[in-house]
Amino acid sequence: MGYAKTALLMAAMTALFMGVGYLLGGSGGAIFAFFGAAAMNVFTWWNSDKMVLRMHNARPVGADDRTGLNAMVAELSRNAGLPTPAVYLIDTPQPNAFATGRNPQNAAVAVTTGLLHSLSREELAGVVAHELAHIRNHDTAIMTVTATFAGAITMLANFALLFGGRRDSGPGLIGTIALMFLAPMAAALVQMAISRTREYAADKSGAEICGQPLWLASALQRIQAGATRIDNDAAERNPATAHMFIINPLHAHARDSLFATHPATENRVAALQRMAQEAGSTPQPSPRPRTRREQPGQGPWG
Repeated sequence: MGYAKTALLMAAMTALFMGVGYLLGGSGGAIFAFFGAAAMNVFTWWNSDKMVLRMHNARPVGADDRTGLNAMVAELSRNAGLPTPAVYLIDTPQPNAFATGRNPQNAAVAVTTGLLHSLSREELAGVVAHELAHIRNHDTAIMTVTATFAGAITMLANFALLFGGRRDSGPGLIGTIALMFLAPMAAALVQMAISRTREYAADKSGAEICGQPLWLASALQRIQAGATRIDNDAAERNPATAHMFIINPLHAHARDSLFATHPATENRVAALQRMAQEAGSTPQPSPRPRTRREQPGQGPWG
């Protein structure tokens, strides 16, 4: 089902891409856009994970890992019924995380150093489980495809202002200006709607993987507090990747508005708390953050 959704999304974005090409250059523009979209599909499918990890200067966590992160990811992957993904660390003080990869066999989970320093082991397990849920649900491929096409459609629409589109029966000056704004907006709406829906689904699945919805709820609150105070320079340079993170890294006001890349954190926390109540879990205080004096590897997955 994950591959079918990705294929449908690729087809929809390709059609939008070709539509913009037709308005700009007629049938020739549509054909050019089609082959351009096909090339992007192939390139994105095989290289999206490497591109995103490189954008954020992520480095692999080696076998000599002293944080216990590799062991945690391996155990939670077994709980999720997944191959263990590659594990990466991003050197930034902002607490955050994302997953990437075209399928579960070629996936990666990346967490920031700020996440390791500010969360307890239980909260960290909730975040890792959330990212594994994205991998299991094939969200990583879908989100990467939408990000690539949204950027490409925006770039193509900007050409409308430079070249004016078709001279014979094109959209004209007003139509060209409208196209420049409406085409990227349509692509962004698809991207954001998918991202927001998938975050709720990954929260639910992630809570099931780690077995404790309240761990993830507490983690989301801590990450939101950190992300609004601490800059993530790599994310600011590459805003098209913002929807991949568990919490918006761009200091945007996360609310359930039309153009929000993430659902409101308080709504996500409330959903997880309801899930815990339905499962019969008793509310517990938030796990304390790990202190620097604690030895690496402590905790249930250390």
